[in-house]
Amino acid sequence: VQLQASGGGLVQPGGSLRLSCAASGSFFRVNRMAWYRQTPGKQRELVANSGSNTNYADSVKGRFTISRDNAKNTVYLQMNSLTPVDTAVYYCYAAVTTMPTLNVYSYWGQGTLVTVSS
Repeated sequence: VQLQASGGGLVQPGGSLRLSCAASGSFFRVNRMAWYRQTPGKQRELVANSGSNTNYADSVKGRFTISRDNAKNTVYLQMNSLTPVDTAVYYCYAAVTTMPTLNVYSYWGQGTLVTVSS
């Protein structure tokens, strides 16, 4: 199973970006998908989660929206009203039911850098 993230880049404060992350490989089902972010010297933090519930970090509520295309096994993160505090490496996460055992494993994307700066 591989997660391929894309969509990061440089954006001015107040701007928007859309991140995408697609799961590929041989598996039974993609369960929970989420976005995390990490800055140097800090722990990776949950930004947005899409599973049995959808939830967001307080710092991004009202600005970020997570969505999924289950047919494509893809999760998106629409980020609006970006500020320099949002600068980080963003990682996608997926809990995947694998075959043939139907065990659930966690997978991470490679990370995509989002830089918010004027």
